[in-house]
Amino acid sequence: MASGTIISVLVVYLAILLAIGAWGARDSRSLAGYYLAGKRLPAWVIAFSSNATGESGWLLLGLTGMGYVVGVHAFWVVLGEVLGVALAWAFVALPFKRYTDRYGSITVADYLASRFRDSTHALRVVSTIIICTMVTVYTAAQFTASGKAFDAFLGTGYTGGVLIGAAVIFYYTTVGGFKAVAYSDLLQGVLMLGGLFVLPLVGVAAAGGWTSMIATLRAADPSLLEPMGAFGWSTGGVISAASFAGIGLAFLGTPQLLTRFMAARSEDEIVSGSLLAVLCIIVFDVGAVLTGMAGRTLMPGLADPETILPVMSADLLPAVVTGVFLVIVLAAIMSTADSLLILASSAVVRDVVQQVFRPDLDDRRLARYGKVTTVIIGLGALGFALTEARLIFWFVLFAWSGLASAFTPVVVCSLFWKRTTRVGALAGMIAGFLAAVVWVVAFKSRFHDLYEMWPGFIAGFGVTIAVSLFTRPPDCSVDDTPGSLSE
Repeated sequence: MASGTIISVLVVYLAILLAIGAWGARDSRSLAGYYLAGKRLPAWVIAFSSNATGESGWLLLGLTGMGYVVGVHAFWVVLGEVLGVALAWAFVALPFKRYTDRYGSITVADYLASRFRDSTHALRVVSTIIICTMVTVYTAAQFTASGKAFDAFLGTGYTGGVLIGAAVIFYYTTVGGFKAVAYSDLLQGVLMLGGLFVLPLVGVAAAGGWTSMIATLRAADPSLLEPMGAFGWSTGGVISAASFAGIGLAFLGTPQLLTRFMAARSEDEIVSGSLLAVLCIIVFDVGAVLTGMAGRTLMPGLADPETILPVMSADLLPAVVTGVFLVIVLAAIMSTADSLLILASSAVVRDVVQQVFRPDLDDRRLARYGKVTTVIIGLGALGFALTEARLIFWFVLFAWSGLASAFTPVVVCSLFWKRTTRVGALAGMIAGFLAAVVWVVAFKSRFHDLYEMWPGFIAGFGVTIAVSLFTRPPDCSVDDTPGSLSE
């Protein structure tokens, strides 16, 4: 039974989120306000919000679980994500911000439609279909994490935990819009940073110190300390390492992260936030893997490795701190779920309802439609999450790769290769998405479980470039792009 202290901490946290939602309501009455916070976010909010959104319940439950299961091998995830975040802020953020401001874009599809002068709306429609499909899966994974977290900490049962988490997310996302999402992400990101700094230290100390922990892991399973894990330096080991490292590629162009760059109040905020974003992701990921490794020494044989963080915090820390860790887990979940719901809602309302069918609708009515759409999409994900408590790590990675494979190759080519065409972008988007999905369904198990991001990226870049070379770019494309990789 949960202690009154833990419940009190949780109630205070949820009350703060509800207050943030109410505070953001004033700025959510227009389309740009609801979906981009009026493009007025400072650097520190963008940095924490982008990382908190990119990590999700996958970080605190999924990656800690991977640290528990595979040990040192999980550090390939850390390498990939640190490189992905650094490259995104160093090379993608500024040009993307510059050109979305020039075009007055509210969504990523807005940018693509303007970049390629797509009067057919094909890019908007295809973007919306892909986003809504993957966001439903992705958000369902966050609700799954919510169910596991509430059950592990409070004994609510899986279903009860899913419903509680969903109710809070629906409220502040719908009422407060992107401003509430971004500032709640800031709070949640700070909590995640603190938790993943403290718990590994406590866990390693409880395991008898670093040397003792390493010795215990070696005695339990030597492969836990091998860079290539149980596979060794084999084809399977190299592919597994490449798969883990490939997770970070998505930071270069997934729509929910690109939206943060669009919402910055100026280009200077991008420059200021870059170092903070990189430092933050290092602490996040290293802390998560070390927590899992320490947990393996303290609690071997755990039935569900993805519950190691809540179990460790409950066993090693005072009740009030355990309550804080419950809040931290929820923070990771909510910081992604809210952003995904806003992303899907913007795709439907801005890119389809307004741009394709009803350009005559006023901003206030569109914002109201956006709020209703947010709830509808969330309910779809909720129904999906209630059917089965899946493994969060792999479930999230599937949706993460689907979005990244569809958008990252096209966005990168549009920014840096001036020969990219509308038809090439459309074909590349579809090819990247389908390659990732088909790989999971038909080929992944035959190729040492190679992560679907790699074939998705290969198909996305390959088709975008190949089709662009055989089609004519719009007259404006050379002048409207910031540079080129080649002619």
